[in-house]
Amino acid sequence: MEFFRFRRDIPFMRHALVFNVISFLTFAAAVFFLITRGLHLSIEFTGGTVIETEYAQSADIARVRGTIETMGLGEVQVQKFGTSRDVLIRLPLREGVKQNELVGRVFTQLCTAEQGTVSQQQTTTDKGETISRQVCQTAAGAEPLKLSRSEFVGPQVGKELAEDGAKALAFVIVGIMIYLALRFEWKFAVAAIIANLHDVIIILGFFAYFQWEFSLSVLAAVLAVLGYSVNESVVIFDRIREAFRRYRKMTTVEVIDHAITSTMSRTIITHGSTQMMVLSMLLFGGPTLHYFALALTIGILFGIYSSVFVAAAIAMWLGVKREDLVSTPRKDHDPNDPNTGAVV
Repeated sequence: MEFFRFRRDIPFMRHALVFNVISFLTFAAAVFFLITRGLHLSIEFTGGTVIETEYAQSADIARVRGTIETMGLGEVQVQKFGTSRDVLIRLPLREGVKQNELVGRVFTQLCTAEQGTVSQQQTTTDKGETISRQVCQTAAGAEPLKLSRSEFVGPQVGKELAEDGAKALAFVIVGIMIYLALRFEWKFAVAAIIANLHDVIIILGFFAYFQWEFSLSVLAAVLAVLGYSVNESVVIFDRIREAFRRYRKMTTVEVIDHAITSTMSRTIITHGSTQMMVLSMLLFGGPTLHYFALALTIGILFGIYSSVFVAAAIAMWLGVKREDLVSTPRKDHDPNDPNTGAVV
């Protein structure tokens, strides 16, 4: 299906050098900000306190977030999980503050916002153990919210998560290189990986420059962008291989321009639809999905750009040619032999 038909091939490679200089400058700026500013890591990577609460009615996330932000505890993450009554709260690591005290302060503040007071209640387990827990009750005796669980995440756990995330990123990159080298040719593998790393570093550069919070969900978005970007590169590389087989009089530059132009309709429809969905998450998904959708938005835009102006151009500069993708028929017989082709 083609909604956008291009009658003439667009000379993309004529401007490849200019766009790649722009890409290099953008890439260098992203690396500079990553080195000088670094990433603003979330609680999953730095450690902190996790609190789970259960409300009697559907929880108002905006109200809960506003209540906790008045305490001045830093960047706090508040989100729903499970049912609409369950709320997950992540508090950053604070030096010199005990976990129980911090949890008690937060729970008391939330209870006060629900017109209740906190008291200690003793309960006995089946094993005969006595457990003290905090209970929030109103004047009428109702319990507007419960403290389901509290847990401290140490910085060592966060360090392990950061290392595992880096390993996952490295495994994805190596896997993509092997796949492209086997499916096409090593020049395409090198070109695609450079283009994909270009997208990843630029996403990280945006997060470093604006000091947006880098969480596990953002890491998932970065890995998704890697797969998304390589998919666009594979589509273009497939068309390049087909064009080499079909148009034998075309030069390499003409073949690449034709391949990119012939995929433009598909690119506009596919990426336009995806971008609409991601933008809806960015605008209406709330704080929980904000940075995830933001990373995807940046990655998709630069993924389209890099597949056309970075991956294809690098493959061209590496000297990809028809012989790399189209196997020539093997001559098993001497053409001068008079018996060639004889049937007995």
